[in-house]
Amino acid sequence: MQDLLAQAAAIDHNSPVPYYYQLEEWFREQLASGALQPGQQIPSEAELCQAFRVSRTVVRQALDDLVNEGLLYRRKGKGTFVAKPKIRESLVQKLTGFYQDMVDRGFTPVTRVLEQTVVPASKLLAERLSIPAGEQVIKIDRLRFINNEPLVFVTTYIPHAMCPGLLHEDLTNQSLYAVLEEKYGLEIARGRRTLEAVAASEQDAALLEISPGAPIVLLKSVSYLRDGRPVEYYEAKHRGDRSQFEVELIRIRPGERIEKEDLLPHLPGSNELKRVSEKL
Repeated sequence: MQDLLAQAAAIDHNSPVPYYYQLEEWFREQLASGALQPGQQIPSEAELCQAFRVSRTVVRQALDDLVNEGLLYRRKGKGTFVAKPKIRESLVQKLTGFYQDMVDRGFTPVTRVLEQTVVPASKLLAERLSIPAGEQVIKIDRLRFINNEPLVFVTTYIPHAMCPGLLHEDLTNQSLYAVLEEKYGLEIARGRRTLEAVAASEQDAALLEISPGAPIVLLKSVSYLRDGRPVEYYEAKHRGDRSQFEVELIRIRPGERIEKEDLLPHLPGSNELKRVSEKL
């Protein structure tokens, strides 16, 4: 760490660029180069002030920004440490499951199936899957790991009549979407997803190895077949400190004609979405 602090000349005291921003950029460079590793403690505020010849206000603003950005984190009474990089996931336009998404990004996902059973559909679930209330659905609870660290807890519901054999499939190390398509001919074509930030319950915290009340990202999704039938509803709870979602956006210019079927799901309410897109 002393070798790193010897680079304090990276701060240009004659530059119009704010000192705190220069300090932030120095930290980002060290993180990108691997000079600072996840879990490593950074120098104290006093050491940084002395090394970079800046005030404590400058140091605190830079560290606050980096903490808010998720690059650093603080432990009360211990100091400031380098955070683990967040794992990015696709959200829009690339309709892949978690397993394939992680494989495409170079990770080896591991799944622990906590429950795989048949339950009657509640009224709300039945509405989402367009089936009668009380009809049997397959419920699957899975805890998903990346690098031996729990990242997301997901509960999935699929109409039992569509794929009764799914109840006995081993989903430990394979994609649910691949199983549905290859074994049951159910190709998921479109989906509608919503995101919201919630606080982790005690059960969520125990499963995800975080503190109760810690922020998690709740993703709710309905997936549809090409003929418009809903085939899957799931709720996925992602660790807020380890997840980052990537959203792709497409701009529709005035007067531009495109095939909206390629952009918008064939879902109830999609006509309103199409009308909105026509006005952009």
